[in-house]
Amino acid sequence: MKTTSSQVKILSIDIGGSHIKATILNSKGELKMEYDKIATPAPASPENLINAIKVLIKKFPAYDKISVGFPGYVKNGVVKTAPNLNTKLWADVDLAQKLTETLGKPTQVVNDADMQGLGVVAGKGLEMVITLGTGFGTALLMDGHLLPHFELSHLPIKEGKDYDDYIGERALEKEGKEKWNKRMKKVFEILKTVFNYDTLYIGGGNSDMLTFKLDKNMKIVTNADGIKGGARLWLDDSESKTKRVVATPTE
Repeated sequence: MKTTSSQVKILSIDIGGSHIKATILNSKGELKMEYDKIATPAPASPENLINAIKVLIKKFPAYDKISVGFPGYVKNGVVKTAPNLNTKLWADVDLAQKLTETLGKPTQVVNDADMQGLGVVAGKGLEMVITLGTGFGTALLMDGHLLPHFELSHLPIKEGKDYDDYIGERALEKEGKEKWNKRMKKVFEILKTVFNYDTLYIGGGNSDMLTFKLDKNMKIVTNADGIKGGARLWLDDSESKTKRVVATPTE
């Protein structure tokens, strides 16, 4: 019997600097199981990471397609940068093809913040998504369309530091929660001034470390919310409030 779009099951994987998380979704982005996780291997080479994914999903139920959020710049399923995993190991690795060959199902790979954006935005106006984890992830969407991906984490912000250095997990551990929150206030003011977004969504494991009041157009979102973007990668524009086509520059 042919599987209809409503019956399609999607393996949605979120690769982070510290953990790899995964779950099974239906086409509406509803979780068909609680998401599970495994530590990101060190070194996080393509081979080690794919082996870790195989271990993680070994007892998962059947699925038809695969969606992956990767912490770096990804173009057409090919990794270009991986600042928190080691770019030297990952540059020009076709992760989508490798996972398709290894797991036997069609695979799409996008930046992790892009996938989270697809999972959480309303599809109205200019919406920005940031992730506060090992590093600083960003995504921009206009009326539900993913805009070209910029690695804003590598913009300098102070004394030779980029955003990853300034507010990433290492900075939180080194400087402490109070000073990190002062830095986050500064970063939010910069984002508001530069992007004039309609809504800012804040995800990632360190989002719950924020201690100050957020603006009305700023929202905390969960990993579970973000991983739902894995389903929307496979929807036609007519089926989704967000648009799966990623507008990336051509070669």
